Amino acid sequence: MKRIIMLCLLTCFVFSCGTKKVAVKKKTSNKQRTEQVSIRKLPKETRKVGEEVEEVVNGVAVKIASTEDYIAAFKTVAQEEMRLYGIPASITIAQGILESNSGKGRLSVEANNHFGIKCHDWTGERIFHDDDADQECFRKYNDAKYSYRDHSLFLSQRSRYAALFKLKKEDYKGWAKELRKAGYATDKKYPDKLIDLIERYGLNQFDEEVLGNTYVKFEEPIYSGATYFVEKGDSMYSISKKFNMSIKELQDLNNLKSSSLSIGQELRINRNSEDTIAVVSGTKSPITNTVHIVGKGETLYSISKKYNISINELQQLNGLNDTGLSVGQRLKIKNQ
Repeated sequence: MKRIIMLCLLTCFVFSCGTKKVAVKKKTSNKQRTEQVSIRKLPKETRKVGEEVEEVVNGVAVKIASTEDYIAAFKTVAQEEMRLYGIPASITIAQGILESNSGKGRLSVEANNHFGIKCHDWTGERIFHDDDADQECFRKYNDAKYSYRDHSLFLSQRSRYAALFKLKKEDYKGWAKELRKAGYATDKKYPDKLIDLIERYGLNQFDEEVLGNTYVKFEEPIYSGATYFVEKGDSMYSISKKFNMSIKELQDLNNLKSSSLSIGQELRINRNSEDTIAVVSGTKSPITNTVHIVGKGETLYSISKKYNISINELQQLNGLNDTGLSVGQRLKIKNQ
């Protein structure tokens, strides 16, 4: 009997030791797995509107409390980049304002990175920040001017932005639109945001200062007609802004119940005129359809077909003895 009792006690002891060993192993295994996947989350931006921040610009600590302060701090840097790389200062500053929240964003405050430039092949200091993915690597600079330089290099050394440098430097609207087209930003309103900042704060004056006597004020044509033909990329919003009217006015004038548009669609933009805008080689002319400006490749035949009149009528209206035309030549297409 004693032997049976001893055997039972021994069995219980062995079983209990085995269970503890298993439990310890599981605990150790769980701890290792936790350490491998642990990610430290950084605090999100909590700065208040109007709160003052300090940036290092050209080796000097500059305090920034507003967008105006930001512009004052970086206009000289942007102008220097324009002289060296040909990127309009107005565009550079507007992008800086938009992407750094006027210098108050975490990347600009803690890393002097105003354009969200990621590490890539960067070997210098870095900062980790949640962006498209958690804890992405961004470049960290000891002076914000180097962030502006990397922005210039980013645009000037990549082939997909080559079309930007074919535009006039005073054409900030063209630059804003081409940046979006080239894939710099996915936000469809990115060009409008840049243009709005430039015009609200008069940033194009910095372009004018750099260009000096070579500066030519760049303005879109003022359309005097009553009809607008929808182009690729147009929206009710962009057209209403172009002609200084509300979306509702535009819809009412054209008996539209929705905001959908199609390329080539004709829209009335003036209640009081019968004239329409002539379309010349895919672009709009700033004069009405009583006159046509000859575009590249156009002939009397193609123009006569466009306006549904005969070649003979065109010749008589314009006193032409032959069919020769020159680019830019003005042609009457109907009697006044």
